[in-house]
Amino acid sequence: MGFFDIFKKRQDNAAPAPQEEAREERRQLDAGLEKTKTGLFSKLARAVAGRSTVDADVLDDLEEVLITSDVGVETTVKIIRRIEERVARDKYMNASELQRILREEVAALLEEAHATEGNFGLDARPGEPYVVMVVGVNGAGKTTTIGKLAAQLTKAGRKVWIGAADTFRAAAIDQLKVWADRAGATMIRQEMGSDPASVAFDTLTSAKANGADVVLIDTAGRLHNKINLMNELTKIRNVMSKVIPGAPHEVMLVLDGSTGQNAFEQARQFTQATQVTSLAITKLDGTAKGGVVIGISDQFRIPVRYIGIGEGIDQLRIFDRRAFVDALFGDAGK
Repeated sequence: MGFFDIFKKRQDNAAPAPQEEAREERRQLDAGLEKTKTGLFSKLARAVAGRSTVDADVLDDLEEVLITSDVGVETTVKIIRRIEERVARDKYMNASELQRILREEVAALLEEAHATEGNFGLDARPGEPYVVMVVGVNGAGKTTTIGKLAAQLTKAGRKVWIGAADTFRAAAIDQLKVWADRAGATMIRQEMGSDPASVAFDTLTSAKANGADVVLIDTAGRLHNKINLMNELTKIRNVMSKVIPGAPHEVMLVLDGSTGQNAFEQARQFTQATQVTSLAITKLDGTAKGGVVIGISDQFRIPVRYIGIGEGIDQLRIFDRRAFVDALFGDAGK
């Protein structure tokens, strides 16, 4: 069973959520993306003000709107090209329709980027824990993401082990310990400066012996030397696969959505350093840069699994692309 399926299966088997709970989830998502939505649509309104048709000038302005909303140049060019094709096909397109068209194209891009969901990751063998190696730069929300995932998993009845393999920052180990205690998860740690691969080995050995369901491995987030980073992550992966063949079953890259274009660069660096199979994009609630979700998802063709839209444990959400588009565009253009 894949890590993503642990939640998905639980949700599928559960009784339908009360309407009130569903409304609260939608309200939280709307609130989390409010700054991005406001920024995008205020720019969009200015772009079409006084225009009656979608012409080259409107598309030039739309291109600027998307780039300044941190959708990314490559993805922006792709969206503009698709809209140009629609305009050429339909001959005439009213400027008031632009929001609906943009909504449809963003939804289509997210659908394409997540088309490989069925082949996501590797399946853990029955009776063995599902191992997730979590990577990302310091400050991206890596430790908090691990803590929230652990809390959600233990709440779902799973036995969770956490490996504190970021042995270069005492604060990271201490923070992880607080989260592990709060979540009711077991944490394996060593002294500061210990070999991260040794921590990973001890964590998987303990998890396997004690019948854990899921193992979350924290890693150091230093990007100043890509070769060292690559070597360190490769060593951790090799050691883990000796304890549990096929581990890690997932490599999750945590990105800080509030950094906008820097998040693209972080994704580029880490995908070059190791095989990344999923993304968690955090801190979307305090920023107008939520467009990075669209651009990174499209450019790297790596599924966005989680988004962070607030401080609460339940505000680390499984990424639902349809709900994301609904929250971003509201009822307009449906």
